Amino acid sequence: MGRQPLKIDKIVMELIINDDPLFKKKLAKKITDIAYKKGIYSSSIHELYVACGKGEFSGFTVPAINLRSMTYDLARAIFRTAKQNNSGAFIFEIAKSEMGYTGQPPVEYTAVILAAAIREEYRGPVFIQADHCQVNAKKFAENPDKELEALQNMITDSIAEGFYNIDIDSSTLVDLSKKDIKKQQKNNYEVCAKLTQLIRRIQPKGITVSVGGEIGEVGHQNSTPEDLRAFMAGYQEKLRKGLTGISKISVQTGTSHGGVVKADGSIAEVKLDFGTLNTLSGIAQKEFGMGGAVQHGASTLPEEMFHKFPENNTLEVHLATGFQNMMFDSKYFPADLKNKIYEWLKVNAASERKEGETEEQFFYKARKKALGPFKKEIMSLPQELRDKIAAEIQTKFDFLFKQLNAVNNRALVDKYVTLKRVITRKRSEADSVVHDGKGAD
Repeated sequence: MGRQPLKIDKIVMELIINDDPLFKKKLAKKITDIAYKKGIYSSSIHELYVACGKGEFSGFTVPAINLRSMTYDLARAIFRTAKQNNSGAFIFEIAKSEMGYTGQPPVEYTAVILAAAIREEYRGPVFIQADHCQVNAKKFAENPDKELEALQNMITDSIAEGFYNIDIDSSTLVDLSKKDIKKQQKNNYEVCAKLTQLIRRIQPKGITVSVGGEIGEVGHQNSTPEDLRAFMAGYQEKLRKGLTGISKISVQTGTSHGGVVKADGSIAEVKLDFGTLNTLSGIAQKEFGMGGAVQHGASTLPEEMFHKFPENNTLEVHLATGFQNMMFDSKYFPADLKNKIYEWLKVNAASERKEGETEEQFFYKARKKALGPFKKEIMSLPQELRDKIAAEIQTKFDFLFKQLNAVNNRALVDKYVTLKRVITRKRSEADSVVHDGKGAD
């Protein structure tokens, strides 16, 4: 690679440190152009999931990993893990809320992930996902058009920057006060259908963006087959005839985002209903042709649970907080920086502290909010320290890939996922167009 590693490292650092949106876009395009030349393509996982729904393969769960900090270093660690395990089906994701509090807009996130692939000499499709494109229930009740417009703009920007996998989360609108299950799901399926139609209208020609729905808000009551069937009945009625719908469904089976933290800062034991997960995944596949069910809030679960996901036909599992915890709690993460972050939280996140909460509970739940304000300081740590932290977390990535049986599936991904080069024009001029990846320069 010659001077390529140093060149990519320098571009990434400039991209992360600079706050000028136009400069970020310029650097992102430079990275994307290099990626295309090396056979690296931001891609949709839709076709793979459709094949799974048809029963053409099974036996592994796709890890979807949210990178909130040290994104470049940890993405490199994930690509190294994938190469070591001959893996092709894994997703980089970031939620709507995370984009804000970690200071990672779509243009930056995509470029940093692709740069990590370049740096590790990875080749082929790279799946980047907008996680939890979530409707704020309170704002929706006050002004639904305004809330949906904000979400539509976020989805549009994400797709324009190479997020070809979108998880719609309108499960916040489920109204459990209604007795009829379909009426409970009404706002959920109507909004999901409306946003699916938007995605199909703006997706690049030649690419079918992978879209996911959600029937049960994470941290609330467990989902049921009746919930799934009611949601899908309404969704299919509302979706414009002939349009491709969702290819996966997120369900609630007993987890919560970040886990439930106890007074001493440790995580409470979770009772996860794998039977429900297995049943709902089977219904999603057999009755609706989807790839299966998705599990959220899993990174803080006990290690002995993860092998159960592929055993119970789970299509995809979302992993986030556990890696953030490993970074903060690493022996290599400077104590003075951690103390500085915690002092900042005492002032700037004081309103989030609940009555009766211990300091350990407060810091555990609030420290993610410091990742944006301290992004530059964290990324300015000596490379040696960042490498050591990333190496620690890579052992966890490797463990999870193996437990989820997300290994030796590269050939399967290559079989179903066609590489496409997207050439994005100005929105005022035309829609995006694509060329087949084969033979692209």
